[in-house]
Amino acid sequence: MRIVDLFGAGAPVISFEFFPPKTDEGIETLYRTVKELRPCRPSFVSVTYGAGGSTRDRTLELVARIQRDLGITTMAHLTCVGSTKDEIRETLERLYASGIRNVLALRGDPPKGETEFQATEGGFRYGTELVSFIRELGMDWCIGAACYPEGHVESSDLEDDLAHLVEKVDAGADFLVSQLFFDNDDYHAFVRRAGSAGITVPIVPGLMPVTNASQAERFTKMCGARIPQELYRRLRIVENDSAAVVATGVQWAVDQGRELLKRGAPGLHFYTLNRSSATLAVHAALGL
Repeated sequence: MRIVDLFGAGAPVISFEFFPPKTDEGIETLYRTVKELRPCRPSFVSVTYGAGGSTRDRTLELVARIQRDLGITTMAHLTCVGSTKDEIRETLERLYASGIRNVLALRGDPPKGETEFQATEGGFRYGTELVSFIRELGMDWCIGAACYPEGHVESSDLEDDLAHLVEKVDAGADFLVSQLFFDNDDYHAFVRRAGSAGITVPIVPGLMPVTNASQAERFTKMCGARIPQELYRRLRIVENDSAAVVATGVQWAVDQGRELLKRGAPGLHFYTLNRSSATLAVHAALGL
């Protein structure tokens, strides 16, 4: 199933994102987590990409296993980090042979310890180049790409960021998944700007139920998102009660999701952090 074909079918496209653990035990734990979310009937799940070595191999094995054994449409993340064009082509061929038809094409973050992205010799520097490369292979790939309602951390301003996004869509992206955000006004304003720039592909909002206030602060700082003052205030009130922090984060995500769907968002993409309980709680409260 190509994910792009799910949009416009009368129901929101609901998806969950996971990252590949570094150990075999971690993989089994994650597999059980995905299995726990299966009753939610997600439209698809995605697994982030570890460049190079065993992490990459685990990603490829995991996406194939989830789709084959659990019957859930699965999207594999693919980045430019640490890979040549030939290595990326080989990865795509392995995914295709295992039945995967959906990829999220990303530039990727700089390797740990580095502050700037450096293209691998014989590889790609930008996500747009990766999208174009996949499209030119001539296979029936459905290509997702990332977008940033509050702007990418490396963009000079929102206009510059949007210009790059237009190029990415023109290169062949079928749909977009947004970076996490906590203020729906940022998403709605972004969608309006994208529409004015001629972008017509579905733009799926990305949500992350906060389960740990300090962790949320680290994530938002890293990706350029912000925590609204009201959410920050609520989390600080209950910061010494872990269960109350989770409940606060879940309720905020429920309110976000309800308003987004009411105003026409094509679906919701949940950043699960490999935990099912908070996402299950949001999903149940929304009645999806």
